Formats: sequence, C-alpha cells, structure tokens
Amino acid sequence: MTQKIYDFIIVGAGIVGLSTAYKLSIAYPEASILVLEKEDKVAAHQTGKNSGVIHSGIYYKPGSYKALNCKEGRHQLVEFCKEHDVAMDVCGKVIVATKEEELEQLDKIYKRGIANEIEGIAKIGREELLELEPHVNGIAAIHVPCAGIVDFAGMCEVLSSLIEEKNGEVHFGQKVVDINQNGQSLHVDTETESYRGKYLINCAGLYSDHIAKSADIDSPVKIVPFKGEYYELKPEAEYLVKNLIYPLPNPEFPFLGVHFTRMAKGGIECGPNAVFVFKREGYKKFAFDLKESLESLTFPGFWKMGFRHWRMGLDEYKRSFSKAAFVKGLQELIPEVTSDKLQHSPAGVRAMALQPNGEILDDFHFEVIERQIHVLNAPSPAATAGLSIGDEIVRRAQEHFNL
Repeated sequence: MTQKIYDFIIVGAGIVGLSTAYKLSIAYPEASILVLEKEDKVAAHQTGKNSGVIHSGIYYKPGSYKALNCKEGRHQLVEFCKEHDVAMDVCGKVIVATKEEELEQLDKIYKRGIANEIEGIAKIGREELLELEPHVNGIAAIHVPCAGIVDFAGMCEVLSSLIEEKNGEVHFGQKVVDINQNGQSLHVDTETESYRGKYLINCAGLYSDHIAKSADIDSPVKIVPFKGEYYELKPEAEYLVKNLIYPLPNPEFPFLGVHFTRMAKGGIECGPNAVFVFKREGYKKFAFDLKESLESLTFPGFWKMGFRHWRMGLDEYKRSFSKAAFVKGLQELIPEVTSDKLQHSPAGVRAMALQPNGEILDDFHFEVIERQIHVLNAPSPAATAGLSIGDEIVRRAQEHFNL
C-alpha cells in the first residue's frame, strides 16, 4: 500500500500550530494537512498554561511583528470566539503606577500605545482608577479597554475540529524525533510512526529548537525554559479584583511582572514570577531533567543573560521559595491581599529564546530552509496573536515554497 503524502505537516498542536493549520486549510481547501502532537490533547503546554489574557499590543515596539500581529490577532481572536462560542470577555485592564518615580515610565508606555494605535486607551488618575478597581493602590494608570480574557484551550479545541472538518488530521501521541528531506518529499518520523509530506512547519514551542535540530538546522538560538508560578485568590477574596490589574513592566526584562487576572472560566489568578527551571516541561517545584539542564547550563548565552539580570533573577527565586515575598509583591498593587487569601495555582513554563551573546530574542523568529519553516521564537503575545501569526506563516510558505 502506498504511503499517503500530506501537502503540509505541522508539528505542535498549540495555538500557533493549530492557527497555522487552520489558515492553510482556508488558503488551500483541497490540501491535505496533518498536525502532529506529542501529547494526548491540544494546548497541553504554553497555550493552555498561560494567564489566558487577550493582550492589547500596548507594550511592543511600533512596527515589530509583536505589535502588528498582536493587534491584528486580537481582532481576529475576538471575532473567532464570538462566532464559535468560546469563553471570552473583552473586560479591559489597568496598568498601574504606584509611586511618583514610575510616572515617566507610565507616560512612555502610553505614548507607545498611541504609536501602536491601540484603541480606547486613556491615562487616568487615582479617582478614575478606583472606580475601575476599588482596592488598587495606585496614583495613576493607563486604562486599556480592549484587553480581555479568553479560554485558549477551548479555542484550540475549536480550531482542531475546524481543521478536521476540512481536509485535515490531528494525530496525538506523536513525538517527532527525526526529519529527513528526500527530493520532493519529507520523511517525518515519530517514536511510533513514519509520515511523508511535501512541506513542514515547526510550531513545537518549548521544543522548537530540538525539532529544528532533528532537521539538521544549526541555529544559534537556544530555547531556555522559565517557569511562571501562580497563586489564585480564594473565592471569598475574589471581590478584590474586578478585571485585569498590571504593574509597570521592567523595560529591560521580557516579563510583565506579577499581576492579577480574572480568568475566562472563573477565578482570579495572581502572578507569575519567572524562574529558570531545570526541565522544559517542569511544572512542579523541584522538576529536574539532567540532559535538559546541561543543555541550558552549557549554553554561553544562558550565563551571559544571567550575569546581566542576576539581581532580578534572585528576586524572582525569592518569590518562588517564599510565599511572604510573593505576597509582598502582590501587596504593592493591592494592599489587602494577605497570605490567607491565596491558594496555589498550576504553574506554566515559557520558552525563552536566547542568542549566544545572552540577548533575549524579543520578537518572532523564523528559520527557513527548502520546504521547511521553523518557528523558533513565538513569545508572548503569541497566543493572542495566533491567528495573525498563522496568516504570516501562510504568507511565508507561499513566498518560500513558491505555492
């Protein structure tokens, strides 16, 4: 029996992989599309374990992929969720300055939001802030009414169904271990099966660099995992937060700081911190994988990045091992939050793409070779921007594959 040759094989059933497959199914309705996922469900890692925030795009450098895709992706996401009845609420958020010395940074973020044409944003004083979030400690803020919350896992389940309704397949339990190109076709081997396809798109998130390496791509970019740990407010304390409350981010670090997030399916999440983790999918406190640890610790870029940000790194670890320190960080925004009002919430792990010089890749990064596109960095707001990133990958496929 002749083995089926798929037109497109996508590795990874997170939001980027499924959005790409969905957009390909629209652009090429007759194409056969295969999504390979090593877990037994969609959105098993970064997509399903993040804060579930619909980002506005206010923070990002004007003209960057982040800024452009976030805004376009947000609009598409909202319409998609309305059409397909995915849990979602455009509830708005506030970015809060708690002291005088933060006002200059608040103004810079506001001006960046104006440059990015983020609709509806406004600088507000303490009185207006307290109308929106009565328990917040702040002297000024930016109100971002177009931000919101969504069930990203639910959205991925819908995308998967839509792909299969067209001419696509999503295969679970298929961990890709080797990719070989032979003339006009690709051979993709998993731990249990072998597949053939004309074109391949790697959207493997935390393991995107491993998948690229299995295709003999020698990229300088290395994925280093950082865990985000969360608490959530106990039900009786949820009155403290109406919607989304963010601090001013550190402009030198790609994390947005400890914040409060109302979740699309209920509950109020508090966090995350950001600590290096010794296992790429290490969600438990002391998760460890020797091979993956050595891979990160022997990468020169890791130590250069660590040397540059060691003080902030120590603060993050302090919050990881001290609930009191975590609570202190939360109290900067909401003084009424106390330890007895919090309970543990599941952690997530973020794929941070580092360069050998220790620089953190702050924008989307693609490696392209004949018949293959490898998405080696899809940082936040990749979930918000997923559908727009799918459009971008289709465009790149058309250009590089001469489709």
